[in-house]
Amino acid sequence: MPIYNKLVRDNILEIIKAEGLSYKARILTPDELLVEVKAKMIEEAHEFMATVEKKEAVEELADILELIHASLGAYGVDFEKLEAIRREKKEKRGGFEKATYLIEVED
Repeated sequence: MPIYNKLVRDNILEIIKAEGLSYKARILTPDELLVEVKAKMIEEAHEFMATVEKKEAVEELADILELIHASLGAYGVDFEKLEAIRREKKEKRGGFEKATYLIEVED
């Protein structure tokens, strides 16, 4: 029996059960959830980095976005607040549209 010890999407247990398999799982506390969301986000970021095809990349981005929503829920912050913070930071420091790659800064 494979051991996963990781956060999974909400319907995974039903999918496992429908396949006639048994499992062991538990519900995480809010603090545990944040730890596991962070770990899962790193996992998904690595998977995003490894993508070659656009479709795969967009699917990995969707996974990352789902994890962002889970994080916001754990922190009690809504997406609109996150978006407001994103816009504020973009206004002050810019976005990434220009694709600027900094090589070095001379002292």
